[in-house]
Amino acid sequence: MEMKIVVIGGTGLIGRPLVELLRAKGHEAVAASPSTGVDAQAGTGLAPALTDAAVLVDVSNAPSFEDAAALAFFRGTTANLLEAARDAAVRHFVALSVVGTDRLQASGYFRAKLAQEQLIAAGGVPYTIVRATQFFEFLSTIADGYTQGDAVHLPGIALQPVAAADISALLAEIATADPADGIIEAAGPERAPLAEFTASWLGARDDPRRIVVTDDRNYFGAAANDHTLVPGEDARIAPTRFDAWLAAQSQGQAA
Repeated sequence: MEMKIVVIGGTGLIGRPLVELLRAKGHEAVAASPSTGVDAQAGTGLAPALTDAAVLVDVSNAPSFEDAAALAFFRGTTANLLEAARDAAVRHFVALSVVGTDRLQASGYFRAKLAQEQLIAAGGVPYTIVRATQFFEFLSTIADGYTQGDAVHLPGIALQPVAAADISALLAEIATADPADGIIEAAGPERAPLAEFTASWLGARDDPRRIVVTDDRNYFGAAANDHTLVPGEDARIAPTRFDAWLAAQSQGQAA
């Protein structure tokens, strides 16, 4: 059945392909972002965007990872979205979160993500929270964040990353299904050390930075281990393998 589905953050890495997938399935998918006149943090443009909407999907992200700014963004945005969703009688609120959010509470960003999840769970709108592992596309940010001089100093922890396109496809499926009123985890098909994925990413780009695995087992300031960033047994496993994604990226650059 055709539905109106509003995607907050609908012009970004996850939102843009999600909107395209939903439209290809015959739904009225609305890409909502400040560039299209909808500012969820300020609360402007939400009421007209959500008129007659059956589903609301939030894939937006905080513009700053600073503790207070991230918390203000997720609390404010989520409160505004829930109020607008209740007023519009939205039947399903879908939100994208991160695997390990509850295990990384020493990080202000992940405290903000958990606050978002808790608001949605108590918000009075049927919901599904999708916790995804780190995206393949985020390896660049990880490498840069851990770079010191000519080396990338990484903690010795496991990762099970996923292609962003696979998460867009999963969200398109979940948005058109019944609410889970709970959390669904999603991850890529391969689990390996963070250093191994990062080394492959650097090698594919002829990046000269070397990898150094440190004894400091934390993830951007929060204590982490081999279980922190990987999903549980019931996770939805996406199809795209890392080497296939790397090859596609290389072909795209060559073209």
